[in-house]
Amino acid sequence: ETVPALEVLDVSGTGLAELGAELLALPRLHTLLAKNNRLGGPGSLPKGLGQAPLGRSLRVLNLSGNRFAEVPPALLGLRGLQSLSLGGNRLHGIPPDIQELRSLEFLYLGGNFITSIPPELANLPSLSYLVLCDNKIQSIPPQLAQLHSLRSLSLHNNLLTYLPREILNLVHLEELSLRGNPLVVRFVRDLTYNPPSLQELAGRTIKTRNVHYAPSDLPENLVRYLSLASNCPNPKCGGVYFDSCVRQIKFVDFCGKYRLPLMHYLCSPECSSPCSSASQSSTSQRRGELISRWGSPGAGRPASGPMVRRGLCQWESCSCGFGGGSANFGQVAC
Repeated sequence: ETVPALEVLDVSGTGLAELGAELLALPRLHTLLAKNNRLGGPGSLPKGLGQAPLGRSLRVLNLSGNRFAEVPPALLGLRGLQSLSLGGNRLHGIPPDIQELRSLEFLYLGGNFITSIPPELANLPSLSYLVLCDNKIQSIPPQLAQLHSLRSLSLHNNLLTYLPREILNLVHLEELSLRGNPLVVRFVRDLTYNPPSLQELAGRTIKTRNVHYAPSDLPENLVRYLSLASNCPNPKCGGVYFDSCVRQIKFVDFCGKYRLPLMHYLCSPECSSPCSSASQSSTSQRRGELISRWGSPGAGRPASGPMVRRGLCQWESCSCGFGGGSANFGQVAC
């Protein structure tokens, strides 16, 4: 028999290999903890999970410490889900359809075999805590800068050598964990460079020399092309680029003691720029918020350790791109 009024169900550590269809008859269940079991094979989750009343009521789901090789498609129908933990499984990727979980605030995918992050992850408007530690991730898509609600990002123990410079747009980010990554410790330049096309050369000339034109003067595709010009970040350059650019690692200074490697783009190999941030940050809040909402690390909370913490910096001359913070990057040093 089922208990229709049941709101919290914990079946962790019971050796379960599947969750029965009885779950579908629990219309008030909002928290399901099923960590440290043997779930992950065919039939581990009941069919019709997203269409059942449970699909509307469930808010917290913890399936960490199981045997899932992929994020179960049935979970992507849980549109009311706010916290999802799949740490310590056998995941090799994150499905682009993760963007369907629009209510998600906490996502724990640490301790898997994930090698890349889909840009679609940036389409989660409420995501505040993202844990991707202890995987095999080599790069971060710049689209993650669109996660305007993100407050904590755990990336420690991966294969990162740099971060996209767009990460500085995460204005609400309070914690950034990077230890255990092969982050570069000196300025590294990408020597591969494809010369610009004739169209790009013409576009650069129009933009840099401020050649006046009206939309009626050019074909629509060229007007659209000219609108895509990006400014070279070197303040001494003043140039622009379209498709052809030089990737370069730039260190942003944190608290005068540590430097964080960020990727930026130059208009040509001859264009050099300073290797430290020239911007001066203002004093921000003095206290970060503790991540306590979702329980212990075993229940999907980020593990403790050295990290960038926004708002705790005491250095008056800090030029940290996050507006003040303490940092410990392990292998990263000035």
